[in-house]
Amino acid sequence: MKFLVIRFSSIGDIVLATPAIRCLKQQVENAEVHFLTKQSMKAVTEGNPYIDRFHYFNNNLDQLIKTLQEERFDYIIDLHKNFRTWRIKKTLKVPVLSYNKEVIEKVLLTRLHINKMAGRHVVERCIDALAPLGVQNDGKGMDYFIPSNVRVRAEDLPLSHSAGFVAIVIGASYYTKKLPVYKLRELCNKIQHPIVLVGGKEDKTEGEKITETDPMKIYNACGKFSLHESADIIRQSKLVISHDTGMQYIACALNKPVLAIWGGTSPALDVEPYYGVEQLQQHNQPAYHNFIVKGLPCQPCSNYGTKTCPRAHFKCMQDQDVDLIAKTAYQYL
Repeated sequence: MKFLVIRFSSIGDIVLATPAIRCLKQQVENAEVHFLTKQSMKAVTEGNPYIDRFHYFNNNLDQLIKTLQEERFDYIIDLHKNFRTWRIKKTLKVPVLSYNKEVIEKVLLTRLHINKMAGRHVVERCIDALAPLGVQNDGKGMDYFIPSNVRVRAEDLPLSHSAGFVAIVIGASYYTKKLPVYKLRELCNKIQHPIVLVGGKEDKTEGEKITETDPMKIYNACGKFSLHESADIIRQSKLVISHDTGMQYIACALNKPVLAIWGGTSPALDVEPYYGVEQLQQHNQPAYHNFIVKGLPCQPCSNYGTKTCPRAHFKCMQDQDVDLIAKTAYQYL
């Protein structure tokens, strides 16, 4: 049977879909799994051995649909559910299995702060979509595959970090998902352990401002490494501190302990750090810890994050207890 799994973006959402892809490939006899994503997301899954063939969307949907029609799929597994996937499904005219996106529930939670969420993680809801095929959760968690030829060598990081370090992911897709620079500086000052700041080119300047507080202890890796190399830095770390971003889920996939910092978004959206049963058995203490400012009637304000705080006070990040985060990091270390 030939399956087309669709998840266009983003890094985190694609990583969250990997258990469903693995379970589909391993549990359906003779399954041929094709995966459709954006061209810009190619690196996220290119090393995934459970995907037989890749298709990439590069802003030409009509041409893409023609290519997909030639494949004669038996099923479409829609793990994105937007207008583009609707057009693909309408044109290909094959059976479709889709996950529960909880759109109405998310609107109720973020706009009216009425929690009607199912309390079922998005990873599990993706696997639930495959239930008609007899697919079940195998308990192995998420996948992220770093190509064997991609490694961050010891000499690529400061000698002072060779005995171990904490990785702090300072970036995120939206302003309300990130600690302000002054809070990150404060947090780094309180962590008495070598630190590597992880992020993209867009985070480099903020990384430099944070590093200024202690250039010997803090190394700014933002913008210096590829996605796979940044994932390898995560793999080599002792502990990961992260905002709600794709790197947080990559850290979970690599079975690293995570301290997750939440601002405008929330674990209540059924997107907290996720580990498989087999992964959790390898931890001597909780695999992750969520940090949320309690008692805010406006939190969460969005399921993706926003460019500014809707109420202009940004208490969800301004009031984060960095002493508690640092103390918890010390306990893990």
